[in-house]
Amino acid sequence: MKITMRKILNLTLAVAIMVAVASCGGGQKEEKKEVFIPYPNWSEGIAMTHLAKAYLDQKGYDVDIKPIEPGPIYASLSKGDADVFLDAWLPHTHAEYWDRFGDKIDHIGTAFPGGTTGLVVPSSNPLNSIEELNEHADKFDNEIIGIGSGAGIHKNTLKAIEEYDLDFKQVTSSGTAMVAALEKGINDEGWVVVTGWKPHFKWARYDIKYLEDPKGVYPADEMRILARKGFTEDFPTLAKFFDNFKFEEEKLYELMDDVSNANDPLEGAKNFYQNNKALVDGWYPKEN
Repeated sequence: MKITMRKILNLTLAVAIMVAVASCGGGQKEEKKEVFIPYPNWSEGIAMTHLAKAYLDQKGYDVDIKPIEPGPIYASLSKGDADVFLDAWLPHTHAEYWDRFGDKIDHIGTAFPGGTTGLVVPSSNPLNSIEELNEHADKFDNEIIGIGSGAGIHKNTLKAIEEYDLDFKQVTSSGTAMVAALEKGINDEGWVVVTGWKPHFKWARYDIKYLEDPKGVYPADEMRILARKGFTEDFPTLAKFFDNFKFEEEKLYELMDDVSNANDPLEGAKNFYQNNKALVDGWYPKEN
């Protein structure tokens, strides 16, 4: 069969087009830049999410963040309406949400392995156990200052009231209101009890303690990073970034303090990044 120069040129052009298309297709996953990260209105969730946005925006991503209750966050991830969640308390505190949605969500990292929850009082308070609360219920106005009803710790505190037969009611508020109540109680002879967790900047800011929980109502957890199905395929670089996204306790407190003390949480996160560039830069995969 005789091959003419025209056929050779046409064949060469066709191969070139196929290579170009293949190259575009191979890199297409990295071309997607819009990322939606919802977060709960908790200090560590606010801080970590704003740090991720501050860093990834300057890497060329368009990161949209929004405060949402935890239940809808899990539902959004399961439907593919959200991309990443940085503050999943598993396997215990958010077990109800994981049981409902976990088979449609991927676990892609662990931001902090030492998450704990419980009832917190000032260290100056003479009580040491949840079992002692009823003896002094009137000094606490029969109230445990809680946070939002969608939080797992809210449900566990209702369980604690039942398990310990406490003559208390849980006051639903916000993380900010809880801290304000704690600070006021510290200044008023220490008779305040709040729902608390680690990590939280209040442990670095105040002299406080957990009440012992002999019935084991409040479990230990990890702060896991979750993503919608298909996220790793769409964002392989970001998946590696979030796999590396890990904090030691003191660094997480530093981040939360920077964010909570700033007029704009994003500016606080940027300040943390400037002071910890080696840490955060090290999470992002090196380009080949």
